[in-house]
Amino acid sequence: MPQYRDARRALLATAFALTLTAAGATVATAAPHPPYALRLDGAGECTFPMKKQIADRPWALQRLLLDELWAQTKGKDKNGASVRVAVIDTGVDRANPQLSGAIDVGAGKDFVDPKGGDGTTDTVGHGTKVAGLIAARPQEGTGFVGLAPDATLIPIRQNDGQGKGNALSLSQAIDHAVAKGAQVINISQDTDVQMSADSELAKSVQKAVAANIVVVASAGNDGMNGQKRKTYPAAFPGVLAVGASDRNNERAVFSQPGDFIAVAAPGVDMVSTVPGFGQCIDNGTSFSAPYVAGLAALLRAEHADWSAQQIVWQIQNTAERAVNGRDDYVGWGVVDPVRAVSQDQEAPKAPVPDPGPPPATAPQAAPLQLTETAQERQERYGTYALGIGAVLIAVIAGTATVVRDARSRRRRLQ
Repeated sequence: MPQYRDARRALLATAFALTLTAAGATVATAAPHPPYALRLDGAGECTFPMKKQIADRPWALQRLLLDELWAQTKGKDKNGASVRVAVIDTGVDRANPQLSGAIDVGAGKDFVDPKGGDGTTDTVGHGTKVAGLIAARPQEGTGFVGLAPDATLIPIRQNDGQGKGNALSLSQAIDHAVAKGAQVINISQDTDVQMSADSELAKSVQKAVAANIVVVASAGNDGMNGQKRKTYPAAFPGVLAVGASDRNNERAVFSQPGDFIAVAAPGVDMVSTVPGFGQCIDNGTSFSAPYVAGLAALLRAEHADWSAQQIVWQIQNTAERAVNGRDDYVGWGVVDPVRAVSQDQEAPKAPVPDPGPPPATAPQAAPLQLTETAQERQERYGTYALGIGAVLIAVIAGTATVVRDARSRRRRLQ
């Protein structure tokens, strides 16, 4: 019902306004570029642990033919090695049974706790939800599963949702992911403070891109007013920036638009894992990005010879578009995971606008004849000739008859 949808959108807007930390907050430092605080791109609508599981298959998975999606791989390459995906977030809780077998604890790191740690502490729940969308293992009692359930997660706790996560710690977390062999990095947080190419964060992102890593980042949730602006790290060159789409493959009302958006992915009513046990439903571009990161993991597993850039191109080229090219709302379109893994016979190239249907040929108006044509004139003349000839024949015949009759009368009189 339209009224219900409008009310629901208003509630979502309120939730985002209440839960997202303000952009631009700074921490006192002597560094040349202040470590701007980063906000998490989820609505924070979940509690945990859950007593019950969500039994049904989530809508974002119902639209996929999972047998086709996993026909070649679920996240392991041809040698049986799992693709390594770094989750830079609030931590990944390994107590949830859907994640306990997915985490490389030894590769994890905690940048929030001064005492350090392995990144498996998550007091917020945000990072655990992000991780589940990428690589949650199947479990009896729930229809939820990650897009790449054989991938391996590198848990990196960098944000506590209370302002401790900033651009400097994110830069350090990215460097750690590179050092631990990440093939895909997911970042579901942002700031709209403009950042220069010589910032520490920009440099770390470029190091990751140069290391042939697919870097996926959420676009942010401040799009309610439709104002276009860049958010970081999503807007850095080489980053696959992901907006949120709804059930109709349209931009979710909260998703940040801008000229940096590469693709969109489901971001409303997203089911995923929570710390401890179970699953919950949440909203935000935070949960669109890992949907794409999971797809990137599948492509990396299947095509070890493809570069990170080619993986990005494949995701963009196979996205479902409502326009011939890209736009600032859903980028090159809403990702189509099954199409991305099945239409992969050739190495992808940079996306280009669809040519669209050929222009229709303008109809040719029939020539308007204001006078008769030459053929019609000849036919008319022929008709006249026949008519005149017939009259002449009739006259001659009549004359001959009269002459004959007159001669006959004269003979009788003689």
